[in-house]
Amino acid sequence: MAPKTWLLVLMLTTISTLGFSQSKSSINGEVKDNNGRALQAVTVSLLSKKDSSLIKADISDANGKYSFSVLPGSYLMSYSLVGYEKVYSPVFNLSGEAITLNTVSLNPAASKLQNVTVTSKKPMIEVKADKTIFNVENSINATGSNAMELLQKSPGVTVDNNDNISMKGKTGVKIYIDGKPTQLNTSDLASYLRTINSNDIEAIEIISNPSAKYDASGNAGIVNIRLKKNKKFGTNGSTSVGFVQGVTPKANASVNLNYRDKIINVFGNISGFSGIYENPLDLYRIQNDSLYDQKSLQRHRNQNVNAKIGADYFINSKNTFGILATTSFSDAQNNSTSETDISYKPTNTYIKALRATNSIPEFRNNSNFNVNYRYADTSGTEINFDGDYGLFRGTGRSYQPNYYYDKNGNVLSTIINSNYTPTNIDIYTAKVDAEQKAFKGKFGYGAKFSYVKTSNTLDFFLSSGGVATKVLDRSNSFLYKENVNAAYVNYNRQFNEKISLQAGLRAEQTNSEGTLLRADGTVQAANHVKRNYTDLFPSAALSWTLDKTNALNLTYSRRIDRPTYQDLNPFEYKLDELTYSKGNAFLKPQYTDNVELTHTFKGFLNTAIGYSHVKDYSTEITDTVKNATFLQQRNLATQQILSVTVSSPLQIKKWWNGYVNLWYNYQMYRGEFNNKQLKLNLPTYGAYMQHTFTLGHEYSAEASGWFNGPSVWGGSWKTKPQGAMDLGLQKQLFQKKATVKLSATDIFHTAPWTAISDFGGVYIKGHGAWESQTFRVNFTYRFGSSQVKDARQRKTGLEAEKGRIKG
Repeated sequence: MAPKTWLLVLMLTTISTLGFSQSKSSINGEVKDNNGRALQAVTVSLLSKKDSSLIKADISDANGKYSFSVLPGSYLMSYSLVGYEKVYSPVFNLSGEAITLNTVSLNPAASKLQNVTVTSKKPMIEVKADKTIFNVENSINATGSNAMELLQKSPGVTVDNNDNISMKGKTGVKIYIDGKPTQLNTSDLASYLRTINSNDIEAIEIISNPSAKYDASGNAGIVNIRLKKNKKFGTNGSTSVGFVQGVTPKANASVNLNYRDKIINVFGNISGFSGIYENPLDLYRIQNDSLYDQKSLQRHRNQNVNAKIGADYFINSKNTFGILATTSFSDAQNNSTSETDISYKPTNTYIKALRATNSIPEFRNNSNFNVNYRYADTSGTEINFDGDYGLFRGTGRSYQPNYYYDKNGNVLSTIINSNYTPTNIDIYTAKVDAEQKAFKGKFGYGAKFSYVKTSNTLDFFLSSGGVATKVLDRSNSFLYKENVNAAYVNYNRQFNEKISLQAGLRAEQTNSEGTLLRADGTVQAANHVKRNYTDLFPSAALSWTLDKTNALNLTYSRRIDRPTYQDLNPFEYKLDELTYSKGNAFLKPQYTDNVELTHTFKGFLNTAIGYSHVKDYSTEITDTVKNATFLQQRNLATQQILSVTVSSPLQIKKWWNGYVNLWYNYQMYRGEFNNKQLKLNLPTYGAYMQHTFTLGHEYSAEASGWFNGPSVWGGSWKTKPQGAMDLGLQKQLFQKKATVKLSATDIFHTAPWTAISDFGGVYIKGHGAWESQTFRVNFTYRFGSSQVKDARQRKTGLEAEKGRIKG
């Protein structure tokens, strides 16, 4: 392991040891109404005596009880529940022993609640029973980042060198934006996520075992990127500008506006980015008796604009109607240059060299439109309806000259390729969800319909004498249609103060058809695939509070990963004459069974042990044809994963708060590739840590870092360790209406990757990097009303389709 990597691991371990070395004490109590009945779901907040800042929050259980585990100090409590007057406790001192506070009684509010100015802020990382929340808007080191970079820094999430996103060692993570799944393929999804600025992101929710209410797609779970939505009454908003200096300078800006009263809420925002990213990529390949030493540089210039506008109409206390529209426009220019020296391996004799360039101008538009109706009454009955239409339009052109030279620099041959690749994807969904009290618990049920139509074209040209001629036998169109019909039931019950159960069953019926057409319009029979199948997806969660300090949570879920639409498209996309990628019309969905047991100690230390079994495991495989190497998604093997995760928010000192997440996986692959048996066992491990420091005089600081040990991707690629450490400083100005953030990312430059594949007679060593080492500056100014009311949280129906769009 490189010295820088060891230094990074040492710093992470040292901070972790400091955090866990603190001794905490417990605070217990209960809340009742004025008639002496226990009150459930009361928000109980532990506040600092010094400035009333929020230390920790809890929700009272069915018996009105709550509990905290914190360091000694001087505190006070606040108790709030909709329809009741807020109550504060007297100041008390915690000296190291457990204490039980006097029972608190809440009186019904005599009049309508008045608007409240909120001065507390959420912790950076929240660990809940069903998910982990990364509150991006509170992070200094998130400054100037895009959504893709933030995922790399999120607890338990890994992004590899091909932009594949995994969680707890499992691929197949589904990315949601405001509850809507993104139906993009890996490269288009990565491009889209890079257009979303951190200024527009409120939080990232990491859900490892979704309930039956969610679409069954995503074997590793769901990552929901929640964009900001202003919650304030009156007219208000914010504006932000940022600068990023890596290899090249980049800039971003955003504006958010909101108007809200008791009847209507109208909101919108617009953001933009302009800049260039550089990514070096080196591939050293030995195949048969030839050696190929390729060095390339990819340069991505991107200019994008994202916009959102929506409105909620509060018809009365029970009925709400909403509309929402989002769009993203990206104008990009991707250029690459590569040099490949080709030698005869036995004698190390130089044969020739390939010099290639590739110029790819691209334009992408991703838009989604939603209508929503919500009914909710005081008896616990809630009904939600969503109708959605989503579209993706992509246009790309490629001009790729390939020149072969002898050892004296003389041109041996020239091959000039070019192509035109338009992509159109249309998604239609409708869904209804209902929940009501029944059978001494909550009973939920719903249904969903989705229809997706994609159209992809590849027009391939060869140029000679300055004239481009279309090659008919290498030009194709790929049409794909898919209809998924789903229904689910879900039951949730709190049996007593210690035991609760959630169980559900989801059924999904899928009809799909993919057709590859030649340039003359005839169907290629070998590439016409039609499928119809029905699957059941059970899920369950059992929670058991053993005592005041120990609780257990056991979960199970079955998931499916359908291929992205472009992975089914058998087109070839070339980097140069010797390197390309292609789709696979015969890809099958992969199925995963997940079981996880979580132990929570004193409400803050979470330890989880899990097991996953993946059938028809799908991954990108490196294969060869003659002297060329290509990537293709294939159903390779059966995958089994054993995992252990330890995570905890840490209150180390009054001025020092943090979070640690440590994970270990043992992955086992069994399968066959090119008539060769694949058997691979590999332990993987990693860590994520984040610490915030309140320095006084409106200054605060942050240190965060992530580390991934040796791992595997593509079934045969073994990756070296990598990680990064970020530092940041924040200053609030103008009575906290403005914020300046400075940050430095990957300060030790340990994020670049190295991987080796030695399988099937082909040895490849790869190395690459992105602009991970940067300096960032951001300025945000907030204006208008500061009186807050909770925004209506809703999800649209595009929860599984949008994430399968790939370029």
